[in-house]
Amino acid sequence: MKKVFLIVGTRPDAIKMAPIILKFKETNKYKPIVIATGQHRQMLDQVLEIFKIKIDYDLNIMKKNQTLDDITINALSGLGKLMDKEKPSLVIVQGDTTTSFVGGLAAFYRKIPVAHVEAGLRTYDLYQPFPEEANRRLLDSISSLLFPPTEKAFENLIKEGIDNGKCIITGNTAIDSLLFIKNMDKQIDIPELQNIDLNNRKIILITAHRRENFGRPFMEFIEAIKTCANEYKDIIFIYPVHLNPNVDNPVRQHLSNFKNVLLLKPLDYFNFIKLMDLSTIILTDSGGVQEEAPVLGKPILVLRDVTERPEGVKAGASKIVGMHKEKIINELEKLLTDEDEFNKMAEVRYIYGDGKAAEKIYNKVEEFLDENSDA
Repeated sequence: MKKVFLIVGTRPDAIKMAPIILKFKETNKYKPIVIATGQHRQMLDQVLEIFKIKIDYDLNIMKKNQTLDDITINALSGLGKLMDKEKPSLVIVQGDTTTSFVGGLAAFYRKIPVAHVEAGLRTYDLYQPFPEEANRRLLDSISSLLFPPTEKAFENLIKEGIDNGKCIITGNTAIDSLLFIKNMDKQIDIPELQNIDLNNRKIILITAHRRENFGRPFMEFIEAIKTCANEYKDIIFIYPVHLNPNVDNPVRQHLSNFKNVLLLKPLDYFNFIKLMDLSTIILTDSGGVQEEAPVLGKPILVLRDVTERPEGVKAGASKIVGMHKEKIINELEKLLTDEDEFNKMAEVRYIYGDGKAAEKIYNKVEEFLDENSDA
């Protein structure tokens, strides 16, 4: 039985790989070997637990104040040893995390075919987002199978000279996972929200953590939230705060004293999706949230100057506001006071997939492995 490595390191990796892992386990044609680098620890484990996915190998590389050098060196060494031991026929990675790039690189060094889920996303600015833009470009260049989620991502790959026979548009597996969670018969469980009538309060959900925004841009974003929280006292601003001190310290220093600003610890995937579903508007610098929120009918203000997910902007589901105080304030006010503007954004839904991406990916992998019997 051919072995297939499925590598995860961060929460986004686990969210987007989970439907594929479950599909491999369901069909039982190949031996799926699930490997976690542990680039992120607690947040990764929470997702795997929700989907009841068992890890076969755990490198557990995470350490306090780890650098990109640490992640790269430790993941490359650990994954390489496992590939030498197990000799997989294919290595599947997703997105643009350092774990994903290094997983592809270790496979490339051994001439093992690489399949890249969520291929072709581009900002064409190597430092936005950093280091993700470089990771995904490098990974696409060494992959044998590429799964762009959208037509635009597919076009990016073809424009860069990648053989279109290697590519298939699948939609994003994040939508598969989101619909799985949305349909779970289980209620949100966040202690800090127990005494709040979430169904009858307008909620602005915030996520902001990107390293390229640290420092002055982040402080401008905080000033925008302070202004809006003072202006709209009947609205609750909920912000699960990233543990990175470059985020956590300024947020808690400047926003802790607002009665209508609720600062939470990072949420597990289940509760985050349920909270998204209850929200009115979402402010985010996350890539995954830009894909997920439209399915739930939530307008998005993107806290970045460029996005590798322009489909949402083009379709009208999201607007780019960056970390610019006045732009954030103005666009948020528009959504809160102009019903037509709000509805126009909220009505855009299935931009990034229909919930069947994992099935399409599995079918293409099966075709590839059957055609390449020596792979």
